[in-house]
Amino acid sequence: MLKELKPALLLFLALTVLTGVIYPGVVTGLGQLLFNRQANGSLIERDGKTVGSGLLGQAFSSPRYFWGRPSATGPMPDNGAVSSGSNQGAINPVLEAAVRDRIAALRAADPDNHRKVPVDLVTASASGLDPQISPAAAEYQVERVARARGMQPAQVRALVAAATEGRTFGVLGEPRVNVLQLNLALDAQGR
Repeated sequence: MLKELKPALLLFLALTVLTGVIYPGVVTGLGQLLFNRQANGSLIERDGKTVGSGLLGQAFSSPRYFWGRPSATGPMPDNGAVSSGSNQGAINPVLEAAVRDRIAALRAADPDNHRKVPVDLVTASASGLDPQISPAAAEYQVERVARARGMQPAQVRALVAAATEGRTFGVLGEPRVNVLQLNLALDAQGR
């Protein structure tokens, strides 16, 4: 029996070292070497303080700021430790009620805005943590933010344009606006 057990134990130890020590060490080292910013959370700092991550959405509720996508993470919104969507289908009454409530909240925050609400302002993403919104979702909020900050809408639109990222490699995905970066640019204006 020891004759059969010895090769199995040696293989177990070899695979443990290979997959539990060497492989994670190599991947971590390559991540730090080639993608240091992303491997460390893409943290954004202002005045020596970490204010967020460029990869994770966070909630803004003041009318002075652009609002991101709703979060479906549990047990609280924007919980980076529990990335998840709501798993509610398009005809689910709970999702329909949540969308209606989100539209009502957007309308209440900007009663003069009668434009169609972009879908990404009322539905959560699959991860529940998207840091970006569509340019249409940013445009929907320009007037409210400009009014709350005492700025001209054209000034706010210029900041939105500067914060808009194009398609990855020019072909993948859609143009998007990082909400945290945009809000930090607004704060830098000093209003």
